[in-house]
Amino acid sequence: MPAPLTLPRMSWGSPGSPHRALLVHGLGSSGALMWRFGDALANAGWHATAVDLRGHGDAPRSLDYTIAAYGADLAATRPDGGGAWDAVIGHSLGGASSTVAAASDPEWTRRLVLVDPAIHLDGRDAKVIRKSQERAFADNRVEAVRAEHPHWHPQDIELKVDAVHRTSRWAVEQTSAQNRPWDVRPEAARLTVPTHVIASDPAIYSLFTGEPAAEILAANPLLTMSVVEGAGHSLHRDRPEESVRQLLEALKCDVLSERSETK
Repeated sequence: MPAPLTLPRMSWGSPGSPHRALLVHGLGSSGALMWRFGDALANAGWHATAVDLRGHGDAPRSLDYTIAAYGADLAATRPDGGGAWDAVIGHSLGGASSTVAAASDPEWTRRLVLVDPAIHLDGRDAKVIRKSQERAFADNRVEAVRAEHPHWHPQDIELKVDAVHRTSRWAVEQTSAQNRPWDVRPEAARLTVPTHVIASDPAIYSLFTGEPAAEILAANPLLTMSVVEGAGHSLHRDRPEESVRQLLEALKCDVLSERSETK
């Protein structure tokens, strides 16, 4: 894998918690925009850590923006004190990068939750994402974000503006250019940890849907899936309460299993 970069962190919850989660954002976003999940996990007794991916936020810049490079950074990211993450939650690009990291190191995390992950992008989805990023950089005013997403929480709107301001436009463009084809299906098939996909509603827009999603699920029995109805690709901002509910439901299984094993 490529040489890793050290990623900046922020966290929610008690550092002494026995359950530690890593939150990984999507393209053109930031660790701070994972706050809904971080706050909910903290209230559920977890310690959650979010990172800025390379080229985003306060993270180092590079020339390499392949998914392999993003994954190498994550694989080198460990909980304070070392060991494995109890869960890694990755959205979109973060989901693809987390898949690569977990496939490269089975001891990196005990569970994955992939939030509308960008596992395989065909030409149509790649174009949709590219156009979305172009719009974000072309008009990064609060008013523009609010007009496009009037239902988002004010903090999501503020943080989205901040994330675009602090993200390298060149890095975002290169992430598209350097990942052709964009395909981590082989890594998804090699995953050895329980992995749950929380997909967005295909009636609105989803990267994980239809026959391609069914094929990915069929290739690995450790993968399961649920859908947040009424939510687009940024489901944790479109329907945060239901997204959080599904996340905690996915994680509850592991917590209960750990308790039974210690009896």
